[in-house]
Amino acid sequence: MSTAVAPVRPGQVLADLLPASRVRDIALVVGGAALTGLAAQISVPVPGSPVPVTGQTFAALLVGTTLGAGRGFLSLALYAIAGVAGMPWFAGATSGSAAPSFGYILGMVLASTVVGALARRGADRSVLRTAGAMLLGEAVIYAVGVPYLAVATGMSASAAVAAGLTPFLLGDALKAALAMGLLPSTWKLIKR
Repeated sequence: MSTAVAPVRPGQVLADLLPASRVRDIALVVGGAALTGLAAQISVPVPGSPVPVTGQTFAALLVGTTLGAGRGFLSLALYAIAGVAGMPWFAGATSGSAAPSFGYILGMVLASTVVGALARRGADRSVLRTAGAMLLGEAVIYAVGVPYLAVATGMSASAAVAAGLTPFLLGDALKAALAMGLLPSTWKLIKR
């Protein structure tokens, strides 16, 4: 039985190295949504903030980068839709769109698309380019999540930044560092 991996070509993301089929794409989209839901259960409350630290953002960016823009978008859209419909896989095994942190989930849908598009252009192949893609993805998540938090809670813009951005910067830097090591290393292993 052969488990041959397709040769690497420009414009590919890691998922493209698997044999192409509709079943593969469906499995990748569902698997990406499930990975994000599982990672969301790694949840640590942040004092003074209605938004916890989770593994969800790392998973969303990893899904977008490895699956590409289209499958990444579909995966995170499935995650968001299923969560709104009642699947308890948002942070802390919650669901629905009423949480003040739901804007971050919407931002993750967009961010997975952005980092997926960048990965198609090789942004996941080197440490510095991966860092740039992850930081841009995080910025997209915050650009949607922080204003949503302000509106949902009635916070001022500065209070929303203090509660929904500032406490998370160190963790996001660590997540970006993990991706900077993981993605380029995976490409190097595949090219051997």
